[in-house]
Amino acid sequence: MPESALVEHLRRAVGTEAVRTDAAELDARSHDTWPVATVWARLGRHPHRPDVVVRADSVEAVVATVRTATEHRTPVTPWGLGSSVTGQPLPVRGGIVLDLSGLVGEPSLNEIDHTVTVPAGVRGSDLEAWLDRRGYTLNHSPQSLARSTVGGWLATRATGQFSSRYGGIEDLVVGYQVVLADGTVAQVEQRPRAAMGPDLRAVFLGSEGTLGIITAVTLKIFSRSPYRSLEAFTLPSVTAGLTVMRTIGQAGLRPALVRFYDAAEARHAVPHGPDGSPVLFLGHEGIGDVARAEHAASADVVLAAGGVSLGTEPVDAWMARRYDFSTIEARLAEPGGYAETIEVANLWSRLEPMYDDLRRELTPLAEETLGHFSHIYDQGSSLYLILLGRAEEDQAALSRLEEIWARAMKVVVAHHGEVSHHHGGGLARQPWVVRSLGGGHEILRRIKDALDPGHLLNPGKLGLDSE
Repeated sequence: MPESALVEHLRRAVGTEAVRTDAAELDARSHDTWPVATVWARLGRHPHRPDVVVRADSVEAVVATVRTATEHRTPVTPWGLGSSVTGQPLPVRGGIVLDLSGLVGEPSLNEIDHTVTVPAGVRGSDLEAWLDRRGYTLNHSPQSLARSTVGGWLATRATGQFSSRYGGIEDLVVGYQVVLADGTVAQVEQRPRAAMGPDLRAVFLGSEGTLGIITAVTLKIFSRSPYRSLEAFTLPSVTAGLTVMRTIGQAGLRPALVRFYDAAEARHAVPHGPDGSPVLFLGHEGIGDVARAEHAASADVVLAAGGVSLGTEPVDAWMARRYDFSTIEARLAEPGGYAETIEVANLWSRLEPMYDDLRRELTPLAEETLGHFSHIYDQGSSLYLILLGRAEEDQAALSRLEEIWARAMKVVVAHHGEVSHHHGGGLARQPWVVRSLGGGHEILRRIKDALDPGHLLNPGKLGLDSE
């Protein structure tokens, strides 16, 4: 079969070796790690399959691909390492999947300004290891650290396990390079703060490749902390645990680690601990005397709420396995097996009622419904739910996953919560984007119309479909 004019044009623009049209490559880019997509793959379905994959290894290749796509009015969907758990990089209108994992190279370290600049395709764990050898860290540790790219962190507005002290990616990014829909290459940054109009860095964070394609990133770095304290505690109830988290956060204490497990997830987090009690993981780091004082103050809050120390071992064990996906992956590998993770957020005053209603709605849909709270702010916290179940066959598992999403999002919207804290929208939350953003969605739509008038960049995401 003769190649399409698009494929021929792409081969001329970026080189024959960079352009792939073989079935295995196209099938691989029709599934990320969203459990729904995993079940599609088990069923042999590829509902969102690209027509061609371009493997970019330079900014010039990204520009050439985008310009070719514009000429052919063909969608372009950016792809990092495919670790999204919500369907963000799936090409719902076919076209080009632009693989950015080849945008790699030696990081540029500035030890005076405490920044590092890297191409957007660099794997997170590779950058962290490179910095570690030089005595530095990003202090950004999403569970997907070894499965995600630096550019992907920005595009999805990711956060890490130590965000309560260091912030999410929006707090860690200094600037970045982005390729716009017409092929323009732009740089947005602040050195270190500016009051010349809006902070344009925020425009592309969390945009999921719908507004532009991030090609290089400058991030803050930190010297390795000389001291770290870790401790686990039982608490008498979810109410007590949330009160402790709020009190610690609003007192101005800055723990690096705050994770509060409900009783169901505590059985997994501390398998040899006391049964039936929620468990709090707490950690402080920094200069020894300061970190010790902060930890003592935080521990006093926990003990005053009825907490009982379990020592350091449970948290040490979690630190050793914190990037492990095996529980969810094993369940998804079973015929009829299903697993889902849903992260949301809300204000302190609404958080526990939302949690209660989510458990009430979701518990009948899974064998296990687990929950933990982390990423604390003065005003509220995230809530992370894990659901594990088995159905009679794969189609039933798919239906169950769809029902889980529908029920969960309905509850969160009813409680005026955030339907995503750090996994992003993708396809999983597409029906709920407009209700979540409210009047802000019209602003997002107008930005989209201005930056991508042809609506060719990652269509079908963030409620930005162009008819």
